[in-house]
Amino acid sequence: MTAVQAIPGQEKLSAWDFFYALDMALACLISFSIVTYVLSPLVDERDVFHGGVWATFATVFVFRNTRVDSLSAGIALLIATCVSFALCLAYLAILSFHPVGLAALLAIGTMTMMYVGRRDDIVATGITTTMVMVVAAIDPQDAWHEPLLRLVDTALGIAIGVACKWIGSFLYYRCVGKPAR
Repeated sequence: MTAVQAIPGQEKLSAWDFFYALDMALACLISFSIVTYVLSPLVDERDVFHGGVWATFATVFVFRNTRVDSLSAGIALLIATCVSFALCLAYLAILSFHPVGLAALLAIGTMTMMYVGRRDDIVATGITTTMVMVVAAIDPQDAWHEPLLRLVDTALGIAIGVACKWIGSFLYYRCVGKPAR
């Protein structure tokens, strides 16, 4: 028998890697649980789960290698979400979903992010805009609520993700004594 060889470039996992994965999983559980619990008395069941998914996505998105990178990713996602929120809310308050409207919002969102010097955040703006508009197309009744709900979900997911990353890194350092990222 021969030993299994490592894939070139593959690294051994450290205690920090295990802790990082556990911290992110717990942060996602907290985000999903808080948003679904908070939303459940206010909106229908489908919106509750949409909210949980959005908060969890935001939490995963901001979980980065370092605390500073997590904070920076949180700020970037919040800016992208606010641009998408403003565009989708204005559109859905007046019109219903249409593919041409989605395309127009994507172009306007892209130009807005370019104008404010945040080209790296065009993707997040586009994804957020697309998801909000598609959900609005699936359930056109009160579609203008969708941007409001998703902004709240995203903001909570960002806050929980960044907080858990910072707290987790601090706890790892305190317990293990090694500098955490």
